[in-house]
Amino acid sequence: MVLLASIPLVAGAGVSSTPAFVSLTLPKFRSLAGSAHARLPVTGRRFMGETAAQRYAKSRMSAKADAKAPGKEDKKAEKEEGVVLNPDFKFSMEDIVGVCKRRGFVFQSSEIYNGFAGFYDYGPLGVELKANIKRVWWRDMVHRRDDMVGLDSSIIASPQIWQSSGHVDGFSDPMVDCKESKMRYRADQLFYGKVELEDGEVLGYVSVMESGTMQEEADKTANTMKRKAQKQGTLKPVTLAEVAECPLDELENVPSPATGKPGSLTPPRAFNLMFQTQVGAMSDASSTAYLRPETAQGIFVNFKNVQQTARTTLPFGIAQIGKAFRNEITPRNFIFRSREFEQMEIEYFIDDADETWPAAHKEWIDTCYNWLLDIGIKQDLIDLDVHEKDKLAHYARACTDVAFKFPFGRSELLGVAARGNFDLSAHASGSGKKIEYNDVEAKRKYVPHVIEPSIGVDRLFLALVCSAYDEDTVGGEVRSVMRFTPAIAPIKCAILPLVKNKPELLEKAREIYNKLQMRYNVVWDQGGAIGRRYRRMDEVGTPFCVTVDFDTLEDGTVTVRDRDTTEQQRLTIDELYSFLSKEIDGF
Repeated sequence: MVLLASIPLVAGAGVSSTPAFVSLTLPKFRSLAGSAHARLPVTGRRFMGETAAQRYAKSRMSAKADAKAPGKEDKKAEKEEGVVLNPDFKFSMEDIVGVCKRRGFVFQSSEIYNGFAGFYDYGPLGVELKANIKRVWWRDMVHRRDDMVGLDSSIIASPQIWQSSGHVDGFSDPMVDCKESKMRYRADQLFYGKVELEDGEVLGYVSVMESGTMQEEADKTANTMKRKAQKQGTLKPVTLAEVAECPLDELENVPSPATGKPGSLTPPRAFNLMFQTQVGAMSDASSTAYLRPETAQGIFVNFKNVQQTARTTLPFGIAQIGKAFRNEITPRNFIFRSREFEQMEIEYFIDDADETWPAAHKEWIDTCYNWLLDIGIKQDLIDLDVHEKDKLAHYARACTDVAFKFPFGRSELLGVAARGNFDLSAHASGSGKKIEYNDVEAKRKYVPHVIEPSIGVDRLFLALVCSAYDEDTVGGEVRSVMRFTPAIAPIKCAILPLVKNKPELLEKAREIYNKLQMRYNVVWDQGGAIGRRYRRMDEVGTPFCVTVDFDTLEDGTVTVRDRDTTEQQRLTIDELYSFLSKEIDGF
């Protein structure tokens, strides 16, 4: 059995020496015994069919020795002087954003009006990929479990919910303004450091926005300051800290990122992240409501309704997929941090015994980690962050994040929190109504505790694109390809009639196409050379292409071409349907 500790763990505090791709605020990896990337133990059922999961894991791990065009990275480094890329990626964030737009995955919202910061529209392939993410999550977390039910709560609810949950008073980020440029920054994402010589002479301060390259940026700026000041000697290492924690007497020396001038940043202040709206004909304090900043509270306030109508017994979970809204001060990194996003959350209710929650918490970490691998997240791009006790919310008993190494740096992808009974107790107090579970076997009533696995659909979308996007060489030509697993791929299969001027061949191809349309999202492509059509499908991640040719009319077989290996095989039409079912659905 593989222990959870064999996955690279990262504690949640402190500044220390890190790999280049890790933001300076994140400490170095604390590798424990065992394989650095050992798979977590599978607790419960496997999600994909074993054949499909193994096949695509193998194809990702092999990664083809010629998986990139020679010299591409060197040329890009020359082209983008000063840009430091995450070494786990051959591509920058600009490459990912460009691919998403060109191929119809994601567009900037309101683009013809010069965009609207923090909001995005999903294009033809984007809506398919996003729908597949949600469908597979719901299938694996709800339909394939006996201890899970679903819910769809309203986006706007009683404002008392957010008062009781603490969001009205405490759901805020620290914010600073630049008094000259009027730019606004999150103070916990803006970092500063003292530029000082070894002899103690202070040359000034630097400020940088949080990123995977902010230490390099700070060091470069410090060296520039030294050169301009015409100073000799060695600089001390620039130690970065959050502006949110900067003493006021030191803040006046910190330059604004917008102007570079010291003393132009305001002291940090709280900024509530909830969007307000008005409900009803009146526009006063009594009509104020909020767009939900998370989906979890809708589950908590419906606990008794769901438990009694679904006749569930502990332990059981309530799952929900839905939109949430946060008025982020500085939305950034494409769809990673936006103001409108979608969440997939589970509140898994357990008894209140102290010995119950640690095992349940670990089981959900294992389950979520393995699920990410099954749907196509690269194993070498994820690891675990265990939050230290002094960094936990006051009500939380534990929290572990699955972190992903994005091109812009390493950040949270999924979180699993042990929340105790805080939420149910808070709503019981706020509403004046008891929210308890009647444990018939134990002959007692109590407020259940909860384990909360939570992931953003949009962040997972971005992580999947980053994991899938690749270039390799086929037949001496560089090929751009998206290596989505079949279950997640926006297009499952392309039907390609070899020629378009043979009616009987087109009729047979259309027959296959129409039948597959009843089950999958498939495309019809009859234009251009067959090799060019293959490339078009590779670029959007279509795992299989089916060519209907003259032999099909004689022996009823078609050519099935695999996207990753480019290998081709002949199958009868009946075998084709069984093959696709096994590869896409796992059975």
